[in-house]
Amino acid sequence: MMTRRLILKGTIGGLAAASGGLAGSIARAALPAGTLESQTLERLAGKQPLLKRSYRPPNYETPVEYFDNVITPNDRFFVRWHLMQIPEIDASEWRLTVSGDAATQELSLSLDQLKHEFEPAEVVAVCQCSGNRRGLSDPHVPGVEWGYGAMGNARWRGVRLKDVLARAGLRKEAVEIAFDGADRPPLDATPDFQKSLPVWKALDENTLIAYEMNGAPLPHWNGHPARIVVPGWTATYWMKKVISIRALTQPLSSFWMASAYRIPKGKFPVIDRFTTQESETTTPITEMVVNSLITNLKDGQRLPARAPAVVKGLAWDGGYGIRRVDVSVNDGRTWEQADLGVDLGRYSFRPWQYVFTPRATGPMTVMARASNAQGASQTYELIFNGPGYHNNVVQRVTVEIA
Repeated sequence: MMTRRLILKGTIGGLAAASGGLAGSIARAALPAGTLESQTLERLAGKQPLLKRSYRPPNYETPVEYFDNVITPNDRFFVRWHLMQIPEIDASEWRLTVSGDAATQELSLSLDQLKHEFEPAEVVAVCQCSGNRRGLSDPHVPGVEWGYGAMGNARWRGVRLKDVLARAGLRKEAVEIAFDGADRPPLDATPDFQKSLPVWKALDENTLIAYEMNGAPLPHWNGHPARIVVPGWTATYWMKKVISIRALTQPLSSFWMASAYRIPKGKFPVIDRFTTQESETTTPITEMVVNSLITNLKDGQRLPARAPAVVKGLAWDGGYGIRRVDVSVNDGRTWEQADLGVDLGRYSFRPWQYVFTPRATGPMTVMARASNAQGASQTYELIFNGPGYHNNVVQRVTVEIA
């Protein structure tokens, strides 16, 4: 039976003291007003200590220090929810309903049916909250004040959404595929979190109903027993604990589509568009923009002069593929190409590193700039928007050479 429990069941407490080294380095990060008070490391059941951004609903960020591998472990993966009532679901009791006016028949599928009646599929893909880096916006904007870690990269295994839709029989009049999860709002006036995809994206072979994450069942906090995986697109579409899929002949008009997760039309260099949900001035956020992160250096860190130093990091985009990463060790005056690491697929993090030998002592500003196969690169100035989306400003880390 599906039960509902308050979100903070399990061990959750302030572990900043127990994790002093990591907490100390996080506290020194240069964040604008409104974010530092949320820099507390705390533990959710089944997770390593994460950065608490909010309790109700639970929003927890992965510290940069955890991104030391191209795959983000399940217990270090960020947590993002919109609604407070998040049930723990018995996988044997879970059912997925597939219906809608653009489906020829209604289905009710168990997890066992998904695993044994459909061809399995797998993809390595970055799951990134649309508001990642919102806390770095200047001027300050409202919303969950994420730093750099509202994201993770995992190997997702499940079945293709298109195969399930084919069994339900998709009518030619279908324009969108809508999703609902098992989480519920605390008040009737709070809109239920429902999302949709354009049919063409739902039918992409990489769009999955996933039941495994990095070779294990999905964690409770990341959508157990099944979630939607939409490689290349921001995580607002990655419905967790999915229980309903509907094929629609008209665009979904939920609050979370019509009002939320929208960006100014034409302001960002994205290719994938969600035209059935566009207005005259705004459009739904879709694909991730090209971005990178320096993972092994932090502001104020000391490096020895005249000794080889390594800058490491990750790069990613909306699935076009990382073409190159350039690094500057003189505040952007000159740039050198970094070495790209293992390629786990176009939707995955791409690791990179750059080795140099600092000569002079004193402060040194290190920067990283990723470019993708479409020719898009990171920006030097924030493309400001009210929700704080698509922050891909080139990162600066100032270290001390001694």
